[in-house]
Amino acid sequence: MCDDSILADMAEADRSDGISRRGFALAGGAAAIAACSGSGVSGAGAAVKERAVALPTPDGTADCQFFHPGSGKHPGIVMWPDIAGVRDANKAMARRLAAAGHAVLLVNQYYRTGKAPVLASFAEWRTPEGQAKLKPMIAAINPQATARDGGAFVAWLDKQPQVDKSRGIGSNGYCMGGPFAVRTALAAPGRVKAAASLHGASLVTDAPDSPHRLLGLTQAAFLFAIARNDDARAPGDKDALKAAAAAAARKAEVEVYAADHGWTVPDSPSYNEAEAERAWGRMAALFATL
Repeated sequence: MCDDSILADMAEADRSDGISRRGFALAGGAAAIAACSGSGVSGAGAAVKERAVALPTPDGTADCQFFHPGSGKHPGIVMWPDIAGVRDANKAMARRLAAAGHAVLLVNQYYRTGKAPVLASFAEWRTPEGQAKLKPMIAAINPQATARDGGAFVAWLDKQPQVDKSRGIGSNGYCMGGPFAVRTALAAPGRVKAAASLHGASLVTDAPDSPHRLLGLTQAAFLFAIARNDDARAPGDKDALKAAAAAAARKAEVEVYAADHGWTVPDSPSYNEAEAERAWGRMAALFATL
């Protein structure tokens, strides 16, 4: 997950680049959304629409955000945020996915213990107060609960008139959301046909239900975009993912990017525009197969 060593790396990024990197990242993210939100985007139709939704799960009611093009039916996407939860940065990312022709459900993984936003920014997670607030919320999440949630989110999408049920559903996740995307594919194997993990955490563990051991129980193709500092700490994980995908006969793209943990998220101090766009392009190619 986003552990102390990764937090130290991010703090060093702040010391090296200062506020300018975060400001540039947010400005660049906003510009990208603006560029993708027009009616000229393929599959987007009218401007993106969005609304807050409350949807039932086996464990309660999840508060989520639903984004979709203004007209037509589109492949559904279950989007799992990073450890800081739902906030403006990932709402912007969800709008961009919707503008590209997807019906995107941005989910609050912490709904059992609090409504979104839990934190206003990634920077808040890196404070003692932010960590004290989130740690009990994180502890309330386990693999079985995530799978239940994933199944409920897919079922909800399939009931929406904006979702094209003749096409597969995708899932993507960032940081702690990376393994959640895999578990969503496990929860609804007949529907989830593509899953993307962006600097995902805990994808390869010793647990019997480690995400890498689950690929053969899905019907999805996968993208595992790995941060270089995560790879430096666990260089065998990429090989384990490749081997597991091959053994399961699942299509999987596994690549280490020239950027650090969190590089795809605009409000992260590790945001790297060039590598974020490259990862976005690979995810877009994956979701084009839905």
